[in-house]
Amino acid sequence: MSTLITNLAELMTQDRDHRVLKNAAVVIEGERIAWLGQAVDAPAADQSVDAGGRALLPGWVDSHTHLIFAGDRTAEFEARMAGESYSAGGIAVTTDATRSTGDFDLTRLALGRVAEAVSQGTTYLETKTGYGLDIDNEARSARIASTVVDEVTYLGAHLVPAGMDAGEYTDLVCGAMLAAVRPFVRWADVFCERGAFDEDQSRCVLQACRDAGLGLRVHGNQLGEGPGVNLAVEFGAASVDHVNYLSAADVDALAASWSGWDSDAGTGRGTVATCLPACDLSTRQPLAPGRELLDAGVQLALASNCNPGTSYTSSMAFCVTTAVLQMGLSVHEAVRAATYGGALALGRESGTDVDGERAVGSIAVGHRADLHLLNAPSASHLAYRPGMPLTHAVWRAGARAR
Repeated sequence: MSTLITNLAELMTQDRDHRVLKNAAVVIEGERIAWLGQAVDAPAADQSVDAGGRALLPGWVDSHTHLIFAGDRTAEFEARMAGESYSAGGIAVTTDATRSTGDFDLTRLALGRVAEAVSQGTTYLETKTGYGLDIDNEARSARIASTVVDEVTYLGAHLVPAGMDAGEYTDLVCGAMLAAVRPFVRWADVFCERGAFDEDQSRCVLQACRDAGLGLRVHGNQLGEGPGVNLAVEFGAASVDHVNYLSAADVDALAASWSGWDSDAGTGRGTVATCLPACDLSTRQPLAPGRELLDAGVQLALASNCNPGTSYTSSMAFCVTTAVLQMGLSVHEAVRAATYGGALALGRESGTDVDGERAVGSIAVGHRADLHLLNAPSASHLAYRPGMPLTHAVWRAGARAR
């Protein structure tokens, strides 16, 4: 079955040529993009959708979320808004609630959060474990996550549980816990930050997870300058996320990691800097220096960091709007970071294989048909009309999702 989407005022491809087409059309065939170009040149299809002069983008790629949780941390948020500073310790509140919630309800809650994200244009999602923090509950979180999202990240190294020795817990994360989650995950992450895991502990986690064949990511430089960025670059991590506090050397290291990148060949890729502006606002941290990173030659992603403590939103449009209005990005740059950048952070920016490993985050022939139709004539309305519900229609892997 093929579908022609025509009468597009603007088609922002986010492909390697950064094309923005006017008066355009797209043809979906099955799960893939089969054709795109000027509407007057569009081939016939089995069915047609009149976009009514609206703008079409790739679906959002949210490369950093924490969706497998139960419980509520409104009181913590209220205290933070009243002037208390953020620390990593609040994770323990969610851990207690998550451990006491059964599989059915934990899955139901996660599916509801995914549905909220998709309804706002997100078509590809990563999520992490990290609210189990023991072998059985981390494995359970990983198993449930693998049934509700596209990419799963092991984050046993989220926080040292109360009453446990940090060294012993790090050994557990690197050993029996890693073995238990391994069948369900593609990535591993570590919260390298004061109050969480120090440089030596983070290094142990990254090494063990790399040896187990997992791709790597790092929570780094959220609460202050630290070793997170350097560890991420040293280990060839796909991304380092938060990046609020960066030294000049950190920026240089991230930029240098991209110096040999050939996007056409898919070689020499560096470490993506993932900015989480909704989290920055909620924790009252300085916004990550996205403009500086882009100007230095670093590849940038935007993600929601949807979680119960510091960023309880899955609105990628909100992140894009914030990046434009407060971080100095252009609309095109912000949309690219929230689509292609997220795909790059997940290693899914290229590929047209028939086994399902199609590229996401951009609109090009052969790529997965993940599309976000705005109720607006251009993507500029995302920032021009902040906070407005602009999602008109969503296609996820070629299927109409909204």
